[in-house]
Amino acid sequence: MNRTEFVIATAIILFVAFCLGWATSWLVNRFMRVSHADIGELDQMAQALHEAEETRDQAIAYLQYREEELTNQLAQTEAELSAAMEGLRDARHEAEELRAYIERTNQGG
Repeated sequence: MNRTEFVIATAIILFVAFCLGWATSWLVNRFMRVSHADIGELDQMAQALHEAEETRDQAIAYLQYREEELTNQLAQTEAELSAAMEGLRDARHEAEELRAYIERTNQGG
């Protein structure tokens, strides 16, 4: 093989390598490219996610409001129960005093 044949063979090999690299690059870009339909679908998914997050935030706010309302109602009910129990205790004590007074009156008279 003389010098000219070597240069031609090297040029052909480099050209074939270039063509294979270019074809591979084209195929990779072709398969990795995002279509307009995919972009539209991604936009719809992003919008749906945003709406879902807003709904979640509203639900959390409502639950916090409801929890606070129920906590206040429970505290009020507990206070009313405490007052009723104290009133009942006083009424029982008064009833016992009245019974004792009646028994003393009946025994003395």
